Amino acid sequence: MYQWFNQISSFFSEPFFNLANQWESIPIIFALLLGIVGSAAPCQMTGNIGAITLYGNSSLQKDIPWKHVFSFVAGKIVVFSLLGLAVWAVGNEIEKSFTQVIPWMRKLIGPFIILMGIYLAGIIKLSGMLRLGTISEKYFENYKWGSFLMGVSFTLAFCPTMFVLFFMTLMPVVFSSGYGAVLPAVFGIGTSLPLLLIVFLFWYLGLGGSVVRRSRKIGGIVQKVAGWVLIIIGVLDTLTYWI
Repeated sequence: MYQWFNQISSFFSEPFFNLANQWESIPIIFALLLGIVGSAAPCQMTGNIGAITLYGNSSLQKDIPWKHVFSFVAGKIVVFSLLGLAVWAVGNEIEKSFTQVIPWMRKLIGPFIILMGIYLAGIIKLSGMLRLGTISEKYFENYKWGSFLMGVSFTLAFCPTMFVLFFMTLMPVVFSSGYGAVLPAVFGIGTSLPLLLIVFLFWYLGLGGSVVRRSRKIGGIVQKVAGWVLIIIGVLDTLTYWI
């Protein structure tokens, strides 16, 4: 299963990787393009699709959840920035320690995506979180750190491809660049570009709340479909990293 995801990843990421190599002389562009390559890494692909499904559903149900999208992206940026700082401060020791934690953290993402899908699909009702066929205001207004923590957890779920991209490819450029300290954050933005692009298209096309404006019943159907999509993604992710 991992090989299958890896083949899909290579298909989408190879053009950007080749482009990144051409811009290695300009580190900030190199880091951004490398982040785009990272967004298609097997471990990031399912997380990004899950985030796109979750926030895309929210956009159709109510309005574009910009603050939660940016919180999710901020979580990714913070993780990559701290990892870069840790490598700079401690050296290769952090890489060795991180490789011991990665497998277990990665295995948690699939079940987590399945759990989100179960809630959205309405299989299990969680009072105060989901109601009336849409994600409730309580979730989006009172759980301000939810999206940030989701961004953190999805980012920490490294795989061999992401490990090579960040530690082996990006970090040498970070050390050799005069403004290397900002490059891990730029890399994090690059990994988030697919999500930002999709949400921007929803906003540009005026799709915020479009489903519910037409019919709350249709809104409920859209949410359940989104939930089942997340369940399928989570199952595939779990099979990939547990078997």
